[in-house]
This record gives sequence, C-alpha cells and structure tokens, in this order.
Amino acid sequence: MDDVVGCLALDAMGGDMGPLEFVEGVKLALNSDKNDSFQEPILLVGRESELTEALGKVGLSGDPRVKIIHAEQVVDMEDKPMDALKKKKQSSMMVALDLVKEGAAKAILSTGNTGSLMGGGTIKLRPLEGVERPALATIIPGRDRYRVLIDGGANPESTPTHIAHNAVLGSNFAKIVLGIDMPKVGLLTIGTEEGKGTEKIAETHHLLKAAQGVIDYHGLVEGFHVFDGDADVIVCDGFVGNVVIKACESLFHAIGSFLKKELNANPIRQSGALLCKGAFKNMKAHFNPSEYGGAPFLGLKAPVFKAHGSSDRYAIEGAIKIAMRVVKHDMTEHILEDIREINKATQPEAIASEI
Repeated sequence: MDDVVGCLALDAMGGDMGPLEFVEGVKLALNSDKNDSFQEPILLVGRESELTEALGKVGLSGDPRVKIIHAEQVVDMEDKPMDALKKKKQSSMMVALDLVKEGAAKAILSTGNTGSLMGGGTIKLRPLEGVERPALATIIPGRDRYRVLIDGGANPESTPTHIAHNAVLGSNFAKIVLGIDMPKVGLLTIGTEEGKGTEKIAETHHLLKAAQGVIDYHGLVEGFHVFDGDADVIVCDGFVGNVVIKACESLFHAIGSFLKKELNANPIRQSGALLCKGAFKNMKAHFNPSEYGGAPFLGLKAPVFKAHGSSDRYAIEGAIKIAMRVVKHDMTEHILEDIREINKATQPEAIASEI
C-alpha cells in the first residue's frame, strides 16, 4: 500500500445495506462537492469484485476520484474487538485503519462494528498526546439548532479529567461542523444549581471552570437543556451520553409512529394532515440524521468516523461531507493545542493559584 494516497479510507463492507448502497452515498458526496474538496481520491476498501460491480452500477467506473483497495475479510457485528484485530487483519475495517496509520489516508469512515472500530482505532492510531481516552461525538437536533453531545458511549466509566477533555474535543468539533467560533459548553447533570449531581460532576465542574478561556464554559445543564438551551456542546460521560442518545432515538420513532397512526385514523384527520404536509416535511428534515450521518471518535491521532450500520446513501453522503470538513480544517492540530492548555490550567497548582 506504499504507493496509495487518498483523502479518506472508507470501509465499504460493514453496513447492513451492503456495498452498493455505500457506493451510492459516495457518488452523492462526490457529485455534491462544490469546493473541489476531493483533490485526492477516496480509497474504497473492501472486496474488489463487489466494489467494482457497484461502481459500474452507479456510473463511477474509471472515475479518478475513487480507488479500490482490496480487502477480503469483513468484520461482523458479532465479532469482539480483539478477535477482529487478531483474526481479521485483512478485513476492510482493519485495512482502512492501516491506511490511515501509514499516512495513506487522513481519516477513516466505517458503518461496521462499533467496538471493533473503536478498539482498532485506539490501538492502531493511538490517542493524541495528553488525551487519555477518545470520546464519541454525536450531533443532535434541538428546537432551534443542532448541538454536539459528547461522550456518546465510548467510555462508560470516565474520570473528571476524561470529561474535561471531552469538552475540548466537542468544542473543536462544533467549531468546524456547526460553524460556531466559540461554542458554549454545558456539563450535563440533574440540576443547574451548584452542587447538583455526583462527586464526579462536582470535580469536573471545578476543572471546567479552571479551563475557562480554553473553552467557553457556561456551567451546569440538565436534561431540559439538551434540546432547548444555550449550550452548543453538552458534555457527559459515555454511560449517560449513550442512554440519552438511545432514549431519544426511541422517543423520536415512537412519536413518528404515533403521529402516523393518529393522523390516519379517519378522513377528517387525513385532510388536516394534508394541510400540514409542509410543516411535517420541514420537521422531518430538521430531525433527519442523514445530514450529520457520521459520529467521530475524537482524541486519536487521526479522525475515526462511525456511521450507523443501517445508514442509507444519504447518511453516507452526510458522513463523508463531515469527515472531509474535519480533515480540511486540520482539527487534530487544534485539539492538540487546546489539550495542552487545558492540562496546564487544570493542574492542582494552577487551580490553587486562581483561588
């Protein structure tokens, strides 16, 4: 792989919908590019015969913006992370990670096994200097705008220092993806009054206040503020974050199913639904996850993006666009600088001097 150079390494084999749908997403991303972002080719990793066939079906055969890297094996959803690393070294996921490790690609995107991607990414790419653990950043829709929630589940058991690092990681991600110069950071707990929450929350709150200037810390936030509040970045540990995300996904699906059932209950309601078609269309677009289809593991030496296993072509397109935006803005270097600053600011002697 020494002669291979590309912008992104895409694991095209791990999703539920197969490589053809993945390649359709690649085509959408390439065709919608207005800024000539793909100056280097996309490296499409997987079984060459299947990917060649898929490229032919979508009209990308011979396109210089796409290059196939053969990988015979596939990491299954049931595979344990260490099994994928040891027994499936020639899988599309591991080969894509190796491309990034060797500098042949700047980031990886996969729809495959989350644990294997995180474990493989951490071992092969290693955390950035000063970052103890990577975290999963998720973009969530709010009433008036989008927000970043971090950690979405990478580290269920986190220390206050880990959560403080999450604030830096999420803030840098929000700057690039949401276009906010200095995102407001809130620490998720059970109330906004001082002292609300566990001892870990209290210590994290103390660290984040000491880091003011590196980040724009706006204090404690509670569940009400996840979708409707001042914070642009909601910070928590991976246990809380994962529960929030999955509960919200379930609620959105439940509301959608309930509305569909009730609005079709009789002809009068059907007529009303027709009159409100534009409003429902806008609401669906606002809460549609496809625009921000990729959630990155932040804090590694290169960006690792995870898209949902059931991602369709539009979600893949969105994930590729986000990955390219992060690569273009060299987010890793900015994170390194901020992590150095926050680690200095949160040293016991530095905090003591501020008291």
